[in-house]
Formats: sequence, C-alpha cells, structure tokens
Amino acid sequence: MRPFRLVALVVLLVACNQTASPVVESQVASSSRDAFGPLPIDQPSFADRTNPIPSLSLQELFHPKYIVPNDPSKIRTLLVTGDVIPARGVDYFATIRHDYLWPFRRTADYTKNADITYINLESPLFAGCAVNPGPTFTFCGDARFVNGLTYMGADVANLANNHLTNYGAEGVTATEQLLNQHGIQTSGLGPVAVIDVRGIKFGFIGFNGVGRAIDKVALKAGIARARQLADIVVVQFHWGKEYERQPMPDRGVPTPDDPVVIGHDAIDWGADIVIGNHPHWYQGIEVYHGKLITYAHGNFVFDQMWSEETREGVIGTYTFYGTQLVSATWKAYRIYDYGQPVFMNAKDNATALQTMEAASDQLAVRLQEPTTAPVPAMPPSPATAPEHAPAG
Repeated sequence: MRPFRLVALVVLLVACNQTASPVVESQVASSSRDAFGPLPIDQPSFADRTNPIPSLSLQELFHPKYIVPNDPSKIRTLLVTGDVIPARGVDYFATIRHDYLWPFRRTADYTKNADITYINLESPLFAGCAVNPGPTFTFCGDARFVNGLTYMGADVANLANNHLTNYGAEGVTATEQLLNQHGIQTSGLGPVAVIDVRGIKFGFIGFNGVGRAIDKVALKAGIARARQLADIVVVQFHWGKEYERQPMPDRGVPTPDDPVVIGHDAIDWGADIVIGNHPHWYQGIEVYHGKLITYAHGNFVFDQMWSEETREGVIGTYTFYGTQLVSATWKAYRIYDYGQPVFMNAKDNATALQTMEAASDQLAVRLQEPTTAPVPAMPPSPATAPEHAPAG
C-alpha cells in the first residue's frame, strides 16, 4: 500500500503546482459576472465622461466649450438654408448662362456635406415657366433648377410658404412630383417627411403663416404625428415681418402670428427644433426650454440685390448627439449677380455672426431669458464681506 500512497501524493503535488486550465478560468470568470451582474456595454467613453454634454444655451451655442465627438455612430448633422427662390432674376441669369447649377456652384461643396440638407423652396418649378426678370411677385422657375437642388445635396424641401402656390394647385403638384422624382422629399403638404440617418429618424413638417394665421390645431396634430414616426421632430415655419432683425408679427400683410408665440407652442407640443424663414434677413435665435428656435436664415438663392441685408444670409448646421442637439454653427454668405451666394471672408463672417448674436441677446432680454453675456459675479453678502471693504 505504501507505493500507491507515494504515487498519489506526487500526483497531488504536481496538480497543485500547475496553472489552472482555460476551462477552469472561464468558469470562474463566469461565476464572477453572475455574482455582480452583466458587464455594462453602453457606458460612455472616458472622454465623454470628462466632457459632459452641456445644457443648451445661447452662451454655449455662440461660444462653445463642448467638444463634439468625431463619432458617426453618435453624431448626425442637419444643415438648413434660407429662402431658395429660383425665379425672376435668378431664372433669367441662369437661363442666359445655360447653367441651372450656377446659383449653387460656390456653396455646393459645403451644403452637400451633411447628413440631411433642408431648404425652403419658395417657388414652383415646372417646364414652360416664362422667364420674367421684371418686378413681379408671381414666382416660378425652370424645372431644370431641380438639378441644382440635387447638386447642392438637398434632401428635404419645405413647400409651406406664400409663393409656392403662385401657379395654383397644378404648379404645386408639378413641383412636388419633380422633387420626388429626383429623390427630394417635401414638408408642408401634409405628410411627414421621414429620413433615417444611421438608425435615428428625423421627421419634417412645415407651416405657412404669411397671408394667414397658422392653424394651431393642425400644428399640434402634425407634431404628434411626426413624434409617432420619428426620433427628432423638425418644424419649419414661414412667418414674421419682413426686413427686420427681430421676430415680430406683421398684421398689415397680414402675417398675424407672433413667431415667438408660435415657436414656443411648437416646442411645448413636442418639436425638437424649430426652423424659421421668410423675413429675407437673418435674425437672432432663442433657446426655449432647452430647445433651439431659429427665426430666419435670410435669403439663400434670390435676386434682392437692393440692400446689403437682403444679400446676406446664414447656413445653419445643427449637430445632434443621439437625439440631443449639442452644437450649432452658422456660415455667412453674400449674394452676387442676382442669385449666387458666395461665402464671406473670415472678417465679414465674424461680423455677421456678431450681428446675429447681438440680435439673439436683444431677444433674450425682451423675453427675460439668459443672454450670451457671462453671468456677473455676485457681490459678497454683508455677513462675509471684508471687514474693511471700501465704501461706495
């Protein structure tokens, strides 16, 4: 029996000094996970945790400190232009050039470089539109301008405005069909335009408040419908008094609604971002309940060469982290030759953005909301004031 015991002891010692097998390691690790629960797989990276997403504010939008992650899986961009009106002088100069891409050639490389590009098309487009460069307010443009829209990367065209119906229902139908044939969806005709960007769905609706009051019942229902279909609800309005830096009604036109009231309603009813156009000047913006309202982007493609303000506009790029807006940038341009926007130089661009910021602060003061100005330091209370603080 002794030899058997000796062999058994040797085998036991050898086993104790060997490394545990991979199978045993796996079993131990599995038991640990079972004890502490599953390992988290959706935790933000260390960089995200050290750079938390700030609350949306005018200060953060105009003077950002948040560094947007360069991660396409989390980031989506929405680019928005002002009024696109390829009629009148624009139509004339494109026709004599035999170039319907001409209005978009100096900006297309920029406007197509976003996940979604959203324009306000304020002119019906159809074959046989008579070229009329004169002072008319009945707009139409050549159907070949649709090639310019695809060239600039337009994905959605808002058709809810006061000139799309200049040639009646036939003009509206022809325009909608033309756009759809070229892969451009529309907002403002009832159905929600939905675009899926890497799993995040954007829903677009539009409403015209020029020459009429906006139907608030339809607005509320439209937002609710878009909310059912999309993760991010984008509402565009055609509204407000023309040729003003501040949003305001113009009851003489009539444009009876106050854009501020309508914008607030839209946010209260579920919109994630509000886009404004029509005044032909870019205007200030507002952050309301943590959501962005842009009141006007100015003219983008139009022939109003008679003032500096109507020749200028901004393209807005609105950046979302998941479904949260985390950044906005604006790039200013000036229109040349009755219809071609060209980006401003750095100095003029900075001046335009300063004008936009000042208009935003003016609006915030009027609405008793935070401005971009730093919050002043509070003076020390009497209980903590220095014993020999100077008087005055």
